[in-house]
Amino acid sequence: MARWAVRWGVQLAMALPLAVLVARWGAMAWGLSPRAAGLTAEPVAETINQLGLWALRALWLTLAVTPLRAVTGWNWLAAWRRPLGLWCFAYATLHLMVYVGLDMLGDLGLLWADVVKHRFILLGMAGWVMLLPLALTSPRAVARWLGGRRWRVLHRLAYVAGLAVAVHFLLRVKGFQIEPWIYAGLLALLLGLRRWPARAIMHWTRPRA
Repeated sequence: MARWAVRWGVQLAMALPLAVLVARWGAMAWGLSPRAAGLTAEPVAETINQLGLWALRALWLTLAVTPLRAVTGWNWLAAWRRPLGLWCFAYATLHLMVYVGLDMLGDLGLLWADVVKHRFILLGMAGWVMLLPLALTSPRAVARWLGGRRWRVLHRLAYVAGLAVAVHFLLRVKGFQIEPWIYAGLLALLLGLRRWPARAIMHWTRPRA
């Protein structure tokens, strides 16, 4: 499969949820009610939730690239990592911007009070801060300047960010809901697979005679 086709396929797939959100806000601006536009009775909260969920999904997919390559031998999957990582940061940034700009109305005092009151908000912001240097060092020229070893060590922050985001999601929902636990379980699986050498993964996944 051509690399350009892989990259553009990932770009289009990850842009689609954002395009849907923009279209729904456009429909609401043209007079549709929030519910009719698909944004529920609380369009700002729904937008924040959807942006955050897609940031999480993109991060999990990014973290899944290496284990999937080890299991399948499909090295072309490596071309997915960079665009998925950048889309993760884009969705996380929009998630934060909508929360601060529309939900908090840019009021830093109100934002600080919300951070102090809710630990999940602090964890979410910590996750974004950890993703920031990963996005800034994603260009190949920057990676070459850092050197392969330092770049790889820095990008292990993605796993720490994943832990922060997983707990952020668990604490964010009210009562017991299965969805955040599914994502937490998937992250635990990805972290476990990372600790296994590629040969061990291939041994356990190789078809038996």
